[in-house]
Amino acid sequence: MQEAEFQEAVRHKSATLAEILKECEKVVVGQRGMMEKILMAFLCDGHILLEGLPGLAKTLAVKTFANVMDLEFNRIQFTPDLLPSDLVGSMIYNQKNGEFSAKKGPVFSNIVLADEINRAPAKVQSALLESMAEKQVTLGDQTYTLPDPFIVLATMNPIEQEGTYTLPEAQLDRFMFKVKVHYPSQTEERVI
Repeated sequence: MQEAEFQEAVRHKSATLAEILKECEKVVVGQRGMMEKILMAFLCDGHILLEGLPGLAKTLAVKTFANVMDLEFNRIQFTPDLLPSDLVGSMIYNQKNGEFSAKKGPVFSNIVLADEINRAPAKVQSALLESMAEKQVTLGDQTYTLPDPFIVLATMNPIEQEGTYTLPEAQLDRFMFKVKVHYPSQTEERVI
């Protein structure tokens, strides 16, 4: 590739990325840094952990990004009573033919929002983190590959919040970025 062709390709790609961010900012105001990190993680095929208080547009940002990119999106609200099968799916018995069949869970999406990941017990967190690392899920004796791309964007409340569990270092290591989300400026709040 010649230098001029390379420069043109860079300009074209840069314009495309700028357009993606511009589209996201039509919905999400005041969180440019978070949107840039989400885009960066997506381009690098990595997962991202968003930490911040409730109400800072973390969920809206992820949903907006999925819509702009026209990718299949699923949101999983993590709660203390969530089970691993609620994420990955399970084998369901079909009485008509007497066989088991796989019922895939919400993790079978391009973009998975794991909302408030630190509100669920360790076994549920582990089920998600295993699918993040291996990009596959085993149901019964069958292994299923997750869609490509497959990106998990997890939100997390600060650990001081009541009803949260800590994420061990080994689990945190599955994420490419941990982004601390802050309140928007006063000017941005007026726009909101």
